[in-house]
Amino acid sequence: MRIGGLASGMDIDQLVNKLMAAERMPLDKMQQDKTMLEWKRDGFREINTKLSELDNLMLDMKLSKTYNSKTISSSMEGAVTATGTPSTSNGSFEMRVEQLATNAINVSTSGLTKELSDADKQNGIYRLESATKTLKDQGIDPADFDNQLKFTVYKENGEPDVKTVDIKEDDTLKSLLKRITDQDNNVRAFYDEVTDKVIMETTRTGGYNNTAQKDEDGVNLAPEIVFENDPFFAKVLRMDQSNEKGGQNAKFTYNGVHEVESTENSYKLNGMTFNFTDTTDGKSAKLTVTNDVDASVEKIMKFVDKYNEVVEMINDAQKEEKYRDYPPLTEEQKEEMSEDEIERWEEKAKSGILRGETSLTSGLFDMRQSWYSSVETSGEYKSLTQIGITTSSNYMDGGKLIVKEDDLRAALQENPADVQKLFANSSEGSDRGIINRLEDSLDRTMNTIGERAGKATSTTLESYTLGKRMKDLNTRISDFEDRLTQVETRYWNQFTAMEKAISRMNNQSAQLMSQFGGGTM
Repeated sequence: MRIGGLASGMDIDQLVNKLMAAERMPLDKMQQDKTMLEWKRDGFREINTKLSELDNLMLDMKLSKTYNSKTISSSMEGAVTATGTPSTSNGSFEMRVEQLATNAINVSTSGLTKELSDADKQNGIYRLESATKTLKDQGIDPADFDNQLKFTVYKENGEPDVKTVDIKEDDTLKSLLKRITDQDNNVRAFYDEVTDKVIMETTRTGGYNNTAQKDEDGVNLAPEIVFENDPFFAKVLRMDQSNEKGGQNAKFTYNGVHEVESTENSYKLNGMTFNFTDTTDGKSAKLTVTNDVDASVEKIMKFVDKYNEVVEMINDAQKEEKYRDYPPLTEEQKEEMSEDEIERWEEKAKSGILRGETSLTSGLFDMRQSWYSSVETSGEYKSLTQIGITTSSNYMDGGKLIVKEDDLRAALQENPADVQKLFANSSEGSDRGIINRLEDSLDRTMNTIGERAGKATSTTLESYTLGKRMKDLNTRISDFEDRLTQVETRYWNQFTAMEKAISRMNNQSAQLMSQFGGGTM
């Protein structure tokens, strides 16, 4: 039980608080040390994040398409375009598109809810009331159609593939059509409320029915969706087999002599992918393949810019001034300051947190060496300076790269394969490409930082060096807090004992005074 200063007249609470403030000073120092470690860890991780961003760009810098991108122009872009690969040869060629590939489509001959003509009635045609009412409610008995409908589509090799769909009494027109669509049959069917008709079409272009049915021009007349013997299509859906349109292949001629058919409006030929959007009206489109230097320059510049960001970030961390008079704030100090004051203070307290860290300086040096060393390949280029990439002459830039774009463009235009060797040669030794060397260096630096500061996904403090120090501080802080509790209890016990002693003395004094006073009366 704590007793205030009633007997002594002293403010015991204030006295204990002042005594404990002095006792707590080592704890504040330990908590500040822990905060500094946390800031240092976070600073390292920010740099590793930036290094990771650079690392993510490495893959593109190893690919042939980065240095050998191709662009293909077309004199009739509204009809035919093409894309190439790094292996596509430069040059010009012609393409004449006679016919586009189309999907097959069939539509009801009349509205399903319209009044029936006398001929319709004689032919047993059904009139539907609604696309959402059940067949049973509309007087249609699935048994009249053997409880199923059948149609035939065609496989890639031209073989017929018969599809069967069950017809149920509780089916609506929409649910039945959905079941047709949901089958894996390259066909979709739906009801159009505006025209009151069913539309059935293939979901792919081209003609797969190889039955020998040609018109006078040689066009394949064989339907892609065959249902001519199924009564449900004729009597309920009002569809006529002869009404099908489309279902034809694309036809084109390459360089005036090579005639080709394709089930799709795209085709791969001679290292290029052609895309057809219209016919060329009997003319030939001229397509020209050239090196896409713009795309290559953009990718290389993007990588260099990211590398320069890394250099700047590490250099800034090394050059930041360290303000030793600005330690981390304690919670008590923060309570007496505004948010702006806290922010300004902590900005200075964090400044220089990574200054002098050898893992950063050595890592940056290692990365610089990757760029500077020559690459002894069989190609024309041995160093970056030959393709217009040099180090900034301004020492304040700390080793940033400068790109002379005209020189880089010229190298990519004249000899992209050798530019690729300079950057991406994957062999070991003196002919190892710059990007692979840089990746090796980057991995070493990131691993070193990871050992020091861990990763954002690290779940235990024991997994990295700074974490071990933080764990040790946590233990010391916890032990010290226990000790402070004991010290505070001891102070209160001492003051309580003092108060009790003073109270007894006061009582004794009062009794004596009372006795002396009583004797004189």
